[in-house]
Amino acid sequence: MQNYKIEIEIFEGKGGKLCKEGDKIIYPELEKEGICAWMYRGDGSKSYQVGQKFNYPEDVGKLCPWVLDSLSGIIHVLRFGGTLPWDYKETPYEKEFNLNGITTEFVRCIDPTDSGIIVKVTRIKI
Repeated sequence: MQNYKIEIEIFEGKGGKLCKEGDKIIYPELEKEGICAWMYRGDGSKSYQVGQKFNYPEDVGKLCPWVLDSLSGIIHVLRFGGTLPWDYKETPYEKEFNLNGITTEFVRCIDPTDSGIIVKVTRIKI
């Protein structure tokens, strides 16, 4: 079986800037401002931002359960060498298919608020 590295990158979303009083996180009106609670809380010292990357499965504990649930089918397909046939040509979500290296997929989080989290999943052949 081929080995792959799976990388998850925050492609779209709003994390805001983490505010704290001592060790206590001060939350803004997340839904009203369209901020994702997971991105806002981040690692506890700073918010996650667009471009932040995580490795699968090593960083699963850093991912929001809703994002992880949204990703589960895509990750299983990519881990075992598969691809999904649609490619979203001429959109910001146009996928890369490269049988000898890199394949990408885009996934929207199931969060029903206006936070609009989209992650880019990259499979890299190793």
